[in-house]
Amino acid sequence: MPSAVRVARETAELALAEWGISAAVRHPVTDPALLILSELVTNSVRHTSALSSQITIMYAASRDTFAFGVHDRHPYQPPLYGAMTGGGSGLATVVQLTLELAGTAGVRQDADGGGKSIWVTLPL
Repeated sequence: MPSAVRVARETAELALAEWGISAAVRHPVTDPALLILSELVTNSVRHTSALSSQITIMYAASRDTFAFGVHDRHPYQPPLYGAMTGGGSGLATVVQLTLELAGTAGVRQDADGGGKSIWVTLPL
């Protein structure tokens, strides 16, 4: 459902605030991370709902890193860095922001090949 984007963003904001990383203290990674997450969830909702009725979002943080993954059960694995040449796509925005923040992004296929996770790791 489209409301998944709002729920994912609000949940991420709460997790970041719990870890002391929030927009309120003007951490420079917070707003771009939330935009990246929103783009990934939007893509999942738009492009995978026919085969994947559920999206799972995972968050992790350490003293110097914030990482999150968006998982669905659609087998297509988008070429993240190929999105940069296509322009205008949500994945192009994801890759551009990730690179600007000196982060990394990658697609990890499920062991059974029936789904994937897109992971983004950003330095704090």
